[in-house]
Amino acid sequence: MFGEADPGTGGPEIGSPETANPETANPETGGLEIRGLEVRYGPVRALRGVHLAVPRGSVAAVLGANGAGKTTLLRAVSGTLRFHRGSITSGTVAFGGLRLDGVPAAAVVRRGVVQVPEGRRVFARMTVAENLRAGALGVPGRRAAAARERVLGLFPVLAERAHQRAGLLSGGEQQMLAIGRALMAGPSLLLLDEPTLGLAPLMAARIAETVRQINAQGTSVLLVEQNAAMALALAGRAYVLEVGEVALSGPAADLAAGDEVRRRYLGVGVPETDRPVGTDPARARRERNGLTRWTA
Repeated sequence: MFGEADPGTGGPEIGSPETANPETANPETGGLEIRGLEVRYGPVRALRGVHLAVPRGSVAAVLGANGAGKTTLLRAVSGTLRFHRGSITSGTVAFGGLRLDGVPAAAVVRRGVVQVPEGRRVFARMTVAENLRAGALGVPGRRAAAARERVLGLFPVLAERAHQRAGLLSGGEQQMLAIGRALMAGPSLLLLDEPTLGLAPLMAARIAETVRQINAQGTSVLLVEQNAAMALALAGRAYVLEVGEVALSGPAADLAAGDEVRRRYLGVGVPETDRPVGTDPARARRERNGLTRWTA
């Protein structure tokens, strides 16, 4: 059952939470631990008291409306907040027992945490091969070669397009390249920001399957995604952000089965009078048996 959010714990828990201390976590086994995180952009507080864990080898999903703080959360982990004039004002972010808050973005990558930003952001004038090489900057030759083999195994189309400019790829192919470029650094934790945004359903399903494969190969994943049904199907644990705070958290299967999440994020059980203007009730019934995208 869902309860009322407790500001002191970052939201109600469903099942047992992961509570490892980021100061004492074992570097060999510890995953991502965020405790009491507050982020501000100048006077604007974007996150408050956020607690979140991604155990090593797992997938965790973050759901929420536009402006809830999802991208800010990823920036806080990846060390890129300063590029957006944001800062962590309290709390801790740790991975494998090592603190990440206050660490430059390049050092975060060296510690095994890599972000794939929303909107793909490939180097449009560079070829596919050059984009992949850019992702491996600073990676020793053998490791880079192994990473490239892994990426091309996941995305064979990138081998076929190796000498094509990235800007000429389709949206789905660019997303594959963006993920592949991140994997070239050999991350232990991959941060994915809206990987299926703007993609056709078939391509979105292919990206989802790739996320499963990446995780099966041993890479942990923190997934921000508005396609809630897909995200909850991929994740072991999920968090719902509302106005910068964790409103709900727990096993993804339990959140998917909960009435509140099903109503607000999966479009199931929504009274006709509560549906957005223009929503077709027949279409809503069809979407109950498939993937749906929630928008604010």
